[in-house]
Amino acid sequence: MKVEQIPTPYYIVYEDRLRRNFELINRVEREAGVNIIMAFKANALWRTFPIVREYNRDFTASSLNELRLGNEELGGEAHVYCPVYTDATIDEFLSRATHLTFNSLSQWLKYGEKTLAAGVSPGLRVNPQCSVIETEIYNPALPGSRFGVTCEQLDGILPEGIEGLHFHALCESSSYDLAKVLAAFEEQFGGYFHRLKWVNFGGGHLMTRDGYDVAHLISLLRDFRGRYPWLAVVMEPGSAWMWRTGDLVAEVLDVVENQGVKTAIIDVSFACHMPDCLEMPYKPVVTQSVPETEGMTKYRLGGNSCLSGDYVGDWCFDKNLCPGDRLTFEDMNHYTTVKTTMFNGIQHPSMVLCDSNGDCSYLRRFDYEDYKNRMS
Repeated sequence: MKVEQIPTPYYIVYEDRLRRNFELINRVEREAGVNIIMAFKANALWRTFPIVREYNRDFTASSLNELRLGNEELGGEAHVYCPVYTDATIDEFLSRATHLTFNSLSQWLKYGEKTLAAGVSPGLRVNPQCSVIETEIYNPALPGSRFGVTCEQLDGILPEGIEGLHFHALCESSSYDLAKVLAAFEEQFGGYFHRLKWVNFGGGHLMTRDGYDVAHLISLLRDFRGRYPWLAVVMEPGSAWMWRTGDLVAEVLDVVENQGVKTAIIDVSFACHMPDCLEMPYKPVVTQSVPETEGMTKYRLGGNSCLSGDYVGDWCFDKNLCPGDRLTFEDMNHYTTVKTTMFNGIQHPSMVLCDSNGDCSYLRRFDYEDYKNRMS
């Protein structure tokens, strides 16, 4: 099946783009001597995991569902961080994890002995209080953050039995941002490193983005490992694995005009199918759009839900939009397919994989039963 034969709406993931990212990540691993694992919070399209497994089997999970999926579909080391564990969940976490990070000292006191007895390597999330993220909703180092233990809270004492420290303070960030956070991490927590087996630098390392200074990242990681050669270094980016690997293809259904604003109503929803556009917020690239020039007609693109705010910005095109025109929203794989909803019962886009030969196949198609079964 070729792309033009697929009815909209659909997400499409490209095998050659996946492999491009995976190869770069593997290069950083080899040259820097670190372990870069995949974060399910950014992508969980497990039917693409046969490709992932050729490059990586280790993963990080933040829930029992993610953990079980990783056990079943990747099968490597299972690194777990959850803001809170409970009596109802801790035993299954420990039965499936290889590494488990606690968010607080109270959680460690409650479950630390059980973790060690299970043979799981325990870690503690720390907060280096170094903020490099501008969008507050994605900034775990904001004052008052619920994530991690500060150096003041440790007060010079690391609990006996902790084998690793974990920080997560980046979001689609550069290697130079990492350098700033790493300096704060070392300054505040370096006195404990001699007692550890591993450190986890969390996610947000967007090494597959065009312009990212990969050589600087490798040098930074090598220097750290040179200072602390006994420490295994783990990184768990989400976006980097799937950056620019897939799109969302939609169709114009109608064009309406109100008070001089032309809106093309499409068969997808920003609220349901591209939620980060509203949360971040950001305006996605539409392949068919062109740069704005004076006198050109602008179109607002409106989703097909009944939410008034289901639209994002204006785009220009080199021709008038009409029902039946296809629009491609670029880079709609990472942090998109994992966040979709079935609000309004709107038809959920299909999931499609395009292999290296240009042949497409469905990973998943959705119908009424999927909607009904989610509601009760």
